[in-house]
Amino acid sequence: MYGLARPFLFGLEPERAHALGLSALESAYRCGLDPLLAARPQPLPTRALGLAFPNPVGLAAGLDKNGAHVDALLALGFGFVEVGTVTPRPQPGNPKPRMFRLPRYRAIINRMGFNNDGVEALVRNVGRARRKGGLLGINIGRNKDTPNESAESDYLFCLERVYPLADYVTVNISSPNTAGLRELQEEQALRRLVGALREAQERLGARHGKRVPMLVKVSPDLSDDDIDAAGRVLSDLQVDGVIATNTTVSRLAVQDDPHARESGGLSGAPLMDKSTAVLRMLRTRLPESIPLIGVGGILHGADAAKKMAAGAALVQTYTGLVYRGPALIGECVEAMRRRKEAPSRGNLPPHD
Repeated sequence: MYGLARPFLFGLEPERAHALGLSALESAYRCGLDPLLAARPQPLPTRALGLAFPNPVGLAAGLDKNGAHVDALLALGFGFVEVGTVTPRPQPGNPKPRMFRLPRYRAIINRMGFNNDGVEALVRNVGRARRKGGLLGINIGRNKDTPNESAESDYLFCLERVYPLADYVTVNISSPNTAGLRELQEEQALRRLVGALREAQERLGARHGKRVPMLVKVSPDLSDDDIDAAGRVLSDLQVDGVIATNTTVSRLAVQDDPHARESGGLSGAPLMDKSTAVLRMLRTRLPESIPLIGVGGILHGADAAKKMAAGAALVQTYTGLVYRGPALIGECVEAMRRRKEAPSRGNLPPHD
């Protein structure tokens, strides 16, 4: 069914297509028509982060920034859905246009800038969701006008409000679309911020009687030294998991595209090798007790299997969903199932 809708959606401006697609998905779900969109994958129970996932394929943050479509997205067959990035106060994001398709490369450039309705609105939306069939992650960030010196207060504000509703929380310090945000990945800044959030996580766990895992999402543009430093900090502070990776500012793989000079983060197929390399390096620098979620460039089931081979316990997709539709979810689940059943096999499955 997505194959019929895609030409129409790709004929629209990308951000308008995004909104219309979510609206249509929500309507289909409310009318009980979601089974027509995609066949739900067979379960592939996966234990990670101390949680039981029905399958290891999730939706990355950014598609549903306000947590308004959790049930409809889970109904597509995702094992988990991550919403956000959400900030303490509502903000419009960067000026439009701010999203660009690169169809030749099956890629997207976006500079959305954490456009969202604020954490209180997200909490209301998520509180109304039934959340059947999968788990929910909530991705938190700082407001654009909050300086890095005060970023800790923004992250703590969001963490405290989403903690009771989330199955896990992701700390986003790696988006290239909020000025200065990536500086929070520098070793000392990272240690201060994550240390404060880890202390708050323990306090909130005692208050609410449950421990909600906290993950950190990192950039694909980190140097080897940066990855070494991040590995030290995240290991020392015993974070629950790491998401590798966010979007890239590199344009080497798409430099001849008409949109290559647009600022923002590049996602999709050109990010696959770069993000997987960071994932693989982090796996060698973090203890096995800290699981990794692999995201970036998954356009086929084989890509999900490659993330798994590089050390990912779970994977996420976003741009792949735009280009391939919901069928990609089941394709990734089956590729990861085959990988699990034959972990010592030298050859990965071909593209389906």
